[in-house]
Amino acid sequence: MKKVIIDCDPGMDDSLALILAIKSPELQVEAITAVAGNYPVDITSVNALKVLELLERTDIPVAKGMGKPLVRDLPNDPFSHGSDGQAEVHLPAPTTPLHDSHAVDVIIETVKRNAGEIYIVALAPLTNIAMAIMKAPEIIPMISGITAIAGQYGLNRYSTANATGDNPQSEWNVYVDPEAADMVFKSGIPLQAIGLDVSTHFDVNFTEAELAELKSSPKPEAAVLYQMIQFVLGRGFESYCVLIDSMAVAAVIDPSLTQYLKAKVGVETKGELTLGMTIMDSRHHHVWGDLPEVAVAYEADYRRFLRLVMDTVLA
Repeated sequence: MKKVIIDCDPGMDDSLALILAIKSPELQVEAITAVAGNYPVDITSVNALKVLELLERTDIPVAKGMGKPLVRDLPNDPFSHGSDGQAEVHLPAPTTPLHDSHAVDVIIETVKRNAGEIYIVALAPLTNIAMAIMKAPEIIPMISGITAIAGQYGLNRYSTANATGDNPQSEWNVYVDPEAADMVFKSGIPLQAIGLDVSTHFDVNFTEAELAELKSSPKPEAAVLYQMIQFVLGRGFESYCVLIDSMAVAAVIDPSLTQYLKAKVGVETKGELTLGMTIMDSRHHHVWGDLPEVAVAYEADYRRFLRLVMDTVLA
C-alpha cells in the first residue's frame, strides 16, 4: 500500500480523483491539501471536505493552502465546473473542520513523518508543493515521487486540441503557476508528468453501458459521477473532462497503466501565447543541458483505466 498526499483544487475531476484515491485498497491517503486553481482556495478546500463526508472518511485531514500563485494573480478558469465547483452536484455543506495547519506545513510534516514513503499526487497548480520545498528543502530527498497532471508535450493532436489553459498552448495547472511548476520540475524529485496528450485523449470516455451501470448503482459516489458526466455532456464536452485528474491517481495505483519517456523539459514563464507551455527538448544535437529530466506520459491503457475507475466507484 502506497502512502500518498493528494494536492488538489476541486473541481469536478479532482473530486472524482479523490473518490478513486480514497476508495482504492492500493493507496493510503495521509493528507489532502487544497490550493487555488479551478476555484479560489476557500472553495476548493471545502469541496474536498464535501467528498470526504460523502465517503464517510473524515479521518483524513484536509488543509487549506496557497490562495494565489507564487508571483501572479489567480486567473479565471475558462472551463466552468459549475456554481458549486462540482458540476452542480451541490453536495451538503461539510460540518468537518479544516486542519488547523496550513497545507504547506502539512506537506512538510507528513513527508518528514513518513520519510521515503510518501508519493505526492498533484492534481492542481504546483504552488503548495513549490512553497513546501522552498520552506523546507530538506524534504526533497524524502519524497518518493510526484505524479502530476501537468503540461502538454506535442505527442499527439490532443496535446493542443484540448488545451485547458487560457491560451492556445498550455495546460491549466502549469498555466496558473508556471513559476511553481518550473521550481518543482527542477527540484530533483522524481516526477511523472501526465500531460493533455494522455489525460484528455478521446479514448478516455465512458461507454453507454458504463453510464447505465453508474445510473443504476445505489452508491452515492456513483450518482455523483453520473451527474458530473451529464453536466459536461450537456455543455457539449465529452466525459473525459471528468476523468482528467483520475489519470494521475490511477497511475500511482497501477503503474502499468501508463507508459513514459524520459525527456528534458522546460516551462515557459514569459510568453503571452505560450505562457505555461511545457517544452520538450528532443533534439539529436544541442539539447539544453540545464533543463530537468522528467518522465513524460505518452500512452495509457485507456480501457483498463476506465474499468479501474468504474470498479472502484461501484465497489
